[in-house]
Amino acid sequence: MSTEITKEATIGVLGAGTMGNGIAQVAAGAGHRVILLDANAAVLDKARAIHHQVLDKLVAKGKLTPEAAKANLSRIHYAANLDAFAPCKLVIEAIVEDLDVKRKVFAEIERWVAADAVIATNTSSLSVTSIAAACKQAERVLGVHFFNPAPLMPLVEIIPALQTESTVVQATRQLIDGWGKATVLVRDTPGFIVNRVARPFYGESIRILEERWHGVPEGPAGMATIDWAMKEFGGFRMGPFELMDMIGNDINYTVTETVWKQTYHDPRYRPSLTQKRVVEAGRFGKKTGRGYYDYTNEAVMPEPVKDEALGKKIVDRVVAMLINEAVDALHMGIANRDDLETAMTKGVNYPKGLLRWCDELGADKVLNVLRGLRETYEEDRYRPSVLLKQMAASGQKFHA
Repeated sequence: MSTEITKEATIGVLGAGTMGNGIAQVAAGAGHRVILLDANAAVLDKARAIHHQVLDKLVAKGKLTPEAAKANLSRIHYAANLDAFAPCKLVIEAIVEDLDVKRKVFAEIERWVAADAVIATNTSSLSVTSIAAACKQAERVLGVHFFNPAPLMPLVEIIPALQTESTVVQATRQLIDGWGKATVLVRDTPGFIVNRVARPFYGESIRILEERWHGVPEGPAGMATIDWAMKEFGGFRMGPFELMDMIGNDINYTVTETVWKQTYHDPRYRPSLTQKRVVEAGRFGKKTGRGYYDYTNEAVMPEPVKDEALGKKIVDRVVAMLINEAVDALHMGIANRDDLETAMTKGVNYPKGLLRWCDELGADKVLNVLRGLRETYEEDRYRPSVLLKQMAASGQKFHA
């Protein structure tokens, strides 16, 4: 399949929610004519209003001229029916994370676009190969995973399906690099890079809270203590409970459960009952006013227990688990070293790449933390990566 997506190409975006709206803004800002499509008229009206608000703010801040803002808006066209995608060279789907729904939609999109058009999914954790299989020309389907908010977050994961032709991958990656994004190439595995490697940041932190580990208090004070430790001694911009509340606990739990199921119930990714109960209570985070923390007007944020020794132990445990995931992703060929490092620094704003972090700490130290946890809990959750053991034994580093 001969593929070229030029700067003059029309870009289609299916789904005018937060992600689709943001992707449309990025493509229009890069100079493309954009078709933003949603069957819900109210959602389309909201998307149009948001585009105007965002561009007005950019003009007010002096980041965009009024003429440029007007030109940007003129490039976005709003539609309700799939036949509007007929002129599109690339269509990016950004709808609900439901495999059956996506497969049905992709089969429909294929009916309306040209034979050489590329069809992409913005899925964060579903099988791109399974989605592609719904199309007669599966070779032109791939994953293009933006992060929220799409106009601000620099990372985009490019995920070829098993069927995707290399020319499609190359053309799509080149295009999105041209949009000013940092792209990484990822094998089609559950969670890709970021949503796979980042699981312990949330899961292990919840586990520490559930156990009242080494004096971590229960409830909000424990959450605040873990968040404080990860920021103070780990260098993370946000703690795990703060971040889950910002992402949305419904979304975070769904991704965790999806990765766990798709890895045949690997205990490293098993969701916790704490996560499940928070979601069942409708405490999705900031968007609902309650999550792990209370964000209502009268609420007072809890104070952490600022114990340095405790804080460092928390960070050692969580970071060791994160490093192990990154090392195993490299071992399993999910991505190369540089793309793994880029994904975690630009996709979730980690203070440094996890493989470089391993080099700084020493693979032997990370291995000892994991072996201690495994001996204590006797759970496969804490099994060290084969590659981590090899690096510890040889004394080699990931970065020369």
